[in-house]
Amino acid sequence: MSEKTEIRTDGAPAPAWVFSQGVRKGPILQVSGQGPQDPATGAYLHEGDVRAQTRRTLENVKAVLTAGGASVADVVIFRVYLTTRADFAAMNEVYAAFLAENLAEGAVKPCRTTVFVELPHEVMLVEIDAQAVVD
Repeated sequence: MSEKTEIRTDGAPAPAWVFSQGVRKGPILQVSGQGPQDPATGAYLHEGDVRAQTRRTLENVKAVLTAGGASVADVVIFRVYLTTRADFAAMNEVYAAFLAENLAEGAVKPCRTTVFVELPHEVMLVEIDAQAVVD
């Protein structure tokens, strides 16, 4: 039976509460929900700009994936949490560009779930988590 390993990186914001940035058990890597924070300072960025927040959030997710020995190509599902339905198209545009930059042409895209919720910090318009399976 494989052990659970905490994944930590300076490339993503430190967890503010009682959780890990990521956890790997065997081939499964779960990335905790990431937001639009500066990895170095933890400051929330791009108030009111869901495009910029989505990009920063995806870069934070990618940093945890990398620290755990995975890549975007290893992700089987992204879960996206938005505060308002009106931001869906803008988020989706940035998400599509991110996938295009991080997946080989013709690669299988990850699954995705998108829900509309309240988020832990009032500045946050988006939060994203991911689950990857590493060979």
